[in-house]
Amino acid sequence: MAKYRQNRINEEMQKELMGILRRVKDPRVQDAFLSVTAVDCTADLKYAKIYYSALNGDPREIAKGLKAASGFIRRELAHSLNLRITPELSFLQDSSITYGAHIASILNNLEISEPEEEEEIEETDGGF
Repeated sequence: MAKYRQNRINEEMQKELMGILRRVKDPRVQDAFLSVTAVDCTADLKYAKIYYSALNGDPREIAKGLKAASGFIRRELAHSLNLRITPELSFLQDSSITYGAHIASILNNLEISEPEEEEEIEETDGGF
């Protein structure tokens, strides 16, 4: 399969998953404010890795909730996308957003000090 087609499928799956995750009734998933950051399908479309980040909740409980709801999510994905094969979904937590927020908070807490003006030192010609 051409790489551009695989990228289009990944992007379309990401968009559809955002809508599907809002309809999941599991409170572990519903209350977590999930965001799908990336989707990576294999070339044969049998497997897909779904990278997500969560704003609230226990990461272990969210992972359990997503695993429990994966059948519903896969079925809804099959209804919305017109693919011959609906991939088997595996959910992986993406910590890049939390890491970026952590780095931003460190940078915001740094004190910005202006460099002191260096006094010009007058050099004397020592007869050179």
